[in-house]
Amino acid sequence: MKNTTSHTAAPADSAGTLRSGRLGVTDIVFFVVAAAAPLVAMTGALPPSIALGNGAAVPGTYVLVGLILLLFSVGYAAMSHRVTNAGAFFAYVGRGLGAHMGTGSAFVSILAYVTMQLSIYGFFGGLIASQLGVMPWWAWTGIAWLLVTILSLFQVDVGAKILGTFMLLELSCLVILSFAILRQGGPEGLQFSASFSPRAVFSGGISGAAGIAFAFAFASFIGFEATAIYGEESRDPKKTVPRATYLAVIVITAIFALTTFAVVTGLGANHVVDRVMELSTVDKVPLTDPAAVLFHLATQYVGGWLAQTMGVLVLSSLFAGLLAFQNSTSRYLFALSRGGALPAPLSRVNSLGAPANAAALTSVLAGAVIAYFAIAGLDPVLNMFFWFSGLAVVAIVAIEILVCAAVVRYFATNADGESRFVTTVAPILAGLGLLAGEYMLMSRFALLTGMVPEGVDPTTTTWALNSLGWLFMLSPFVVFAVGYVYALGRHRQQALASDVLG
Repeated sequence: MKNTTSHTAAPADSAGTLRSGRLGVTDIVFFVVAAAAPLVAMTGALPPSIALGNGAAVPGTYVLVGLILLLFSVGYAAMSHRVTNAGAFFAYVGRGLGAHMGTGSAFVSILAYVTMQLSIYGFFGGLIASQLGVMPWWAWTGIAWLLVTILSLFQVDVGAKILGTFMLLELSCLVILSFAILRQGGPEGLQFSASFSPRAVFSGGISGAAGIAFAFAFASFIGFEATAIYGEESRDPKKTVPRATYLAVIVITAIFALTTFAVVTGLGANHVVDRVMELSTVDKVPLTDPAAVLFHLATQYVGGWLAQTMGVLVLSSLFAGLLAFQNSTSRYLFALSRGGALPAPLSRVNSLGAPANAAALTSVLAGAVIAYFAIAGLDPVLNMFFWFSGLAVVAIVAIEILVCAAVVRYFATNADGESRFVTTVAPILAGLGLLAGEYMLMSRFALLTGMVPEGVDPTTTTWALNSLGWLFMLSPFVVFAVGYVYALGRHRQQALASDVLG
């Protein structure tokens, strides 16, 4: 008999239940793709990945990372058949490795989603302030913070509809640009071997150029794992979550691979690094304006209207990501509260079925950090965006590795007719790929965050971090230890174990 944990709909303003039946596969995919923010990744992460990484082979890098995450999704989706819980990583790790490990992983997941949302807040405010100059960055960020807080208190499908509109426009622009470039062939034609051959993808080694590209690629996929978070609010979660997980990974991988290959083709594979450096340089400082690369191609191959549209949609993409991570964080807090690991009021839902108290706490945490950065005079992009995004991706990949171990451990005694590929082979292969990815992320953390000791070149030196960099990079592991010890000391451990372990 399968071991499942499910929660049915409950009266308004009750504790412990989210309103079920609100989301379908497409709705969940919208949330997840919004968190990945494809347009932001292509304007922000792609240019430095090409210039500092493996150049024309970046498209193949995205495909390989997508395949690793697709393998991860096999075991992840299988677990969703057994567990329906708003704190997906928390519940899955708890089932496989024990409630204490589950609580530790939940604390790290909350850290990851809070910091990822903070990084987007910084980028959002900084980008608008630099373009308009009417108000300081923190004022624009404050407006976004208020709107995100309000929307997170509505029914979850309201957010899905808003994100869906943004996503369709955003993806349409990327597809239009990609096909326009590929149809015309660029200055050197379509060079598949330069972008997808294993030799090109791994050029420079994982400690060199390839490692830099893989670090940026893993960072670009953050948020895809959120499909299971919405299981309780979905229609038929045992089917909806697996389908949404596979579809989300496939869509994100396809968009990233298509767009990056189009960019390489549009600039010319043999000269792509030089062209990226040239187009992104401002005041003789390369990569200062990475978005200029995609906007230049849009103007050249389609027209100025597409570049202008993309400029607006970058902002909507950032806002969509803010709402997606707000929902993810609040549902983790909700799940921990319901399991007894956090105060009971956080498991309250409002009359619309949203975890109102958890959403409010999420906003308070974000608001406090935004206020600190504003008062301290720190830069919203160079500091807030790069610092927190680097921390978030290290945290998420670490928990994904734990999930792989939990899947293998759980199905060792609960195989229930599942194939060996699903229960063992896929999660082990994914775990090995994620371990390699975590090594590349951590060894290149200084490059991702800018936390570099004076006089050190992060493009040629690995593990080169200043003291603040070490603090940020190691904080997910410290938080995991705190969560583990915290769970050990809880008097309500039996309630926690009951909810997580069923």
